[in-house]
Amino acid sequence: MGNPIAKNLANQIRQVHTGGNWTAVNIKDTLADVDLALALQEKEGYNTIATLVFHINYFYEVVIPVMKGGPLNGKDALSFDHPPLNTEVEWQAMIQNSLQQGETLAALMEEFPDEKLGADFVDPKYGTYYRNFSGLVEHTHYHLGQIVMLKKMLA
Repeated sequence: MGNPIAKNLANQIRQVHTGGNWTAVNIKDTLADVDLALALQEKEGYNTIATLVFHINYFYEVVIPVMKGGPLNGKDALSFDHPPLNTEVEWQAMIQNSLQQGETLAALMEEFPDEKLGADFVDPKYGTYYRNFSGLVEHTHYHLGQIVMLKKMLA
């Protein structure tokens, strides 16, 4: 039977990054015209675009090692603490890293056996693999929507 559920989730991760999803919004296109100044522009009560990009990617970088058989190392409290961005090159590298980590996660999800989707993700308190995979899709779309709104507010 294969793993159509995991492959579908992998496809959703790819699409939220590079396009083709139902919402017709993706990270790559949304960030294409965002320069460092806009990425770091602050609006009271909101995270910056750069912070949101880092935050989305943070959770990928926590989940990917687990999917490769490693430990779960992450703290929600650190998920908004991106390193300083001083140059356009550093900002563009953050975007490229985010896109690459999205592809890495999708590739791992694509190979994940559907039979394991109901198993605990590391510890029962984190729910199942399915809950975490679908949660990553939802989380990415949620923060992508914030980025889209920030771009409109700051323009």
